[in-house]
Amino acid sequence: MLARQRQALILDRVRQIGAVRVADLVREFEVSDMTVRRDLEVLHDQGLLEKVHGGATVPSRLASYEPGFLAKSALQQAEKAAISAEAVRMVQPGMALALSGGTTTCALAGLIAEIPGVTVVTNSLQVAEVFNRSGRHDQTVILTGGVRTPSEALVGPFATALLRTVHLDIVFMGVHGMDAKAGFTCPNLMEADTDRALIESGRRLVVLADHTKWGVVGIASIATLDQADVLITDQAIAPDALAAMREAIPDIILAKVARDGAAEAGPSARSTHAHEVARAH
Repeated sequence: MLARQRQALILDRVRQIGAVRVADLVREFEVSDMTVRRDLEVLHDQGLLEKVHGGATVPSRLASYEPGFLAKSALQQAEKAAISAEAVRMVQPGMALALSGGTTTCALAGLIAEIPGVTVVTNSLQVAEVFNRSGRHDQTVILTGGVRTPSEALVGPFATALLRTVHLDIVFMGVHGMDAKAGFTCPNLMEADTDRALIESGRRLVVLADHTKWGVVGIASIATLDQADVLITDQAIAPDALAAMREAIPDIILAKVARDGAAEAGPSARSTHAHEVARAH
C-alpha cells in the first residue's frame, strides 16, 4: 500500500470515530510504529488531524467541535485513572454527589461505585450505566432527562430544571478546556447551561482535567477558574499553566501517573495558591 493511500484511510478513520491509536494502526496496516507516526506527522502538518500522545484526533481548533464519547475515552487514559484515584479520596459513605458528563467523570464513577450509601446525580448516560452495572442496592442514582450530546451527556431545560432542585455535597465536573481568560469551557451551548446549573447545586466544585485541557477553549464558558474549589490535574501540566491556575484556584492536586499507566503509589503534589504540601497516600 502506498503511503498516500494509507494516510487517506487513516484520515477517514479519524473523521469517522474522532480518534485513532498508533498501536491499532500498526496492527491494521502491518507496518512499523515509525511508519504510522510519519503518516500522522504528514497529516498533522497539513492541518487534517491533531497529533496527541499515542495517536491522533480530529483538529480541536474549532470552538464548537465536540468529539464522541468513544473517541475521548481513548485519550489520556492513564491521566484520567490517576486523577480519578485522587478524586475518590474526597468521597465518604452517605454523601450526595454530582458527576457531570465526560470520560474522566466516568472513570471516577467506577471507583465511587464501590462506596456504600452514596447518592449520585448525573446528566451522563455513561456514568449512570457504570452504577447500573455495579448492581449495588445501597446507592441512589438520579439521571436527569434532556437532549443527548455526542459526549453522551443529557442537556437542556429538562436537565437544568431538575438540577436546580437539588443540594449536593460535591460536584465533580469534567471540562472540555480551561484557559486563564475563558475559564472552564465546553463546545456545546446547552451543555454549558446545564453544567452551570450543576455547579450551583453543590457546596464544593471539584474540576477534573488532565494537562491537555489547558489552552483549549470551547464555544461556551462554564465557570471562571476561581469558581473551582479544587482542581485535580496531572503532573505533566505546563509550569506557566500551573502558575496561572494557582492565582485563582485555592486547592490544586497534581496526580502522579506511573509509567505503566496506573496511578502511582506515593505522594501527589498539592498546592494552595503560593505553597505546596505533600499528601501521603
